[in-house]
Amino acid sequence: MHGCAVAVVEEATGPLAADADAIVTRSERACVAVLGADCALVGLASPDGVVAVAHAGWRGLVGGVLGRTVEAMRSLGATDVVAVLGPCAHAPCYEFGEEDLERVAEHLGPSVRAVTAAGSPALDLVEGVRLALDDAGARLVGDLEADPGGCTVCDGRWFSHRARADAGRHALAVWREPTGRRS
Repeated sequence: MHGCAVAVVEEATGPLAADADAIVTRSERACVAVLGADCALVGLASPDGVVAVAHAGWRGLVGGVLGRTVEAMRSLGATDVVAVLGPCAHAPCYEFGEEDLERVAEHLGPSVRAVTAAGSPALDLVEGVRLALDDAGARLVGDLEADPGGCTVCDGRWFSHRARADAGRHALAVWREPTGRRS
């Protein structure tokens, strides 16, 4: 959707398509997923059994999609929220208009400003996700320096609307493992 709407799924009863950029649940029966091509896909979890996924493009980051996702998780009982980053456009490949880059930097801070491999202004989407999660009291796990989720633009394993006008999308899915048998 390229926005900041968050859907909360109370109980999984079957397939559900949400008009939202994030989905949150504590249901043991739900698998939540988001699709993307160049925007950041973020999976979130807490030891309290609340999980979520979020599609975080630059508009969603500016609109607060990750903060709203963490807030929705906390409303369902989440305490310590951790996140993983899926593939997205990385700064060396993410040429970005100066006006929109200024909007993102005003919201998240100057460290989202970067330069492409060709020397053009760029958005560091990975840094933007990290900053938004930090601001929400959540943290990215994993070694972002060694494996920041893969660049959709320069790595042909991932779909990229920006680089190749791909119509396909990749998905990031999160679910809870059941804690016991149901009769």
